[in-house]
Amino acid sequence: MAKVTGLEGVVAAETDIGLVDGERGHLIYRGYWAKDVAVHFSFEEAAHLLWYGELPDEGELFRLKERLQAYRELPASLPPLLDAMPKSLPTMSVLQAAVASLTEPDGTPAAWPPAPSQAERLTALLPAIIAYRYRRSKGLDPVQPHPELDHAANYLYMLTGTIPEPAHAKALTAYLILGMEHGMNASTFSARVTSSTQSDMYAAVSAAIGTMKGPLHGGAPSEVIAMLEDIGTVERAEGWLRAVLEQGGRLMGFGHRIYKTKDPRAEALRTVTEKLTGDTDSFKLALHVEQTAIRLLEEYKPGRRLYTNVEFFAAAIMSAIQLPAELFTPTFTAARTVGWTAHVLEQAGVNRIFRPQSVYTGPMPTLGD
Repeated sequence: MAKVTGLEGVVAAETDIGLVDGERGHLIYRGYWAKDVAVHFSFEEAAHLLWYGELPDEGELFRLKERLQAYRELPASLPPLLDAMPKSLPTMSVLQAAVASLTEPDGTPAAWPPAPSQAERLTALLPAIIAYRYRRSKGLDPVQPHPELDHAANYLYMLTGTIPEPAHAKALTAYLILGMEHGMNASTFSARVTSSTQSDMYAAVSAAIGTMKGPLHGGAPSEVIAMLEDIGTVERAEGWLRAVLEQGGRLMGFGHRIYKTKDPRAEALRTVTEKLTGDTDSFKLALHVEQTAIRLLEEYKPGRRLYTNVEFFAAAIMSAIQLPAELFTPTFTAARTVGWTAHVLEQAGVNRIFRPQSVYTGPMPTLGD
């Protein structure tokens, strides 16, 4: 049996939800370019597309928004649980425990098969849980959800207590949409494996969160922000980047395990960031660093095809909306919940338990006479 570590190149499932083509730089959500969905549609429309297979009409969108708004209210069991967790516990661990503790709204235990209503509820609850925990950790009172704000705007409102600028809500919406789905990544695989055992939706998403919090998966743009801040000016960019490459270092925000050409998510976020930041010095710096780094990477690492990834322009957006660095990965998690739950629903429709093989490399017992 040929050894394939990490299941590299192994097809684990068929899916109608999304396509990631790293060679061509394609990311598709159910027949739509993800970058177009991010620029032209709302969070709620994109979520409906992934859950139900099509963009909603006006009535479907109105009803979905109503349901998501109703699901934002934390169940009575959650605030005491969140308050009881140690302040030192990372937000991702808090999220994992909170989701695992959920029952159905009527208090009954969740059961298999999963339901679309559970997907909607989890997607609405995750930002509310993050905001509650963040504000309590800072000694601030929680902010109740705003009944007139859409998903992304309400998240920022619950974090700050202030209605966000429309441009900031639009930028965060694009980031959340582009974070919803990305093929059979590690956390999505975790969700599908858990669901394949006929465990419930909340357990599957809790497992996915546990996978996402690993630093090799749930990466955040904080290191890109630190790099741009350290470079500081356009004039310093080339010398700074060359120094890193001369020492064999890595340029943060460049290269991706899957994409061998431009990351389509980065292209969409660049478009949104241009509208958000206009002609500011910070965006000029980001664009100059991008162009210079790509040129130098081809010089120092020819043929590697290292381009800007989604984290680079996510850094620009996170800086613009002033999202605290500690919330980068939790916010990514809130976005990916849509994709996880879509995959859990799909898995239930064609379910067969995952049971891959392993290659034994240990000693064999000594054979008797």
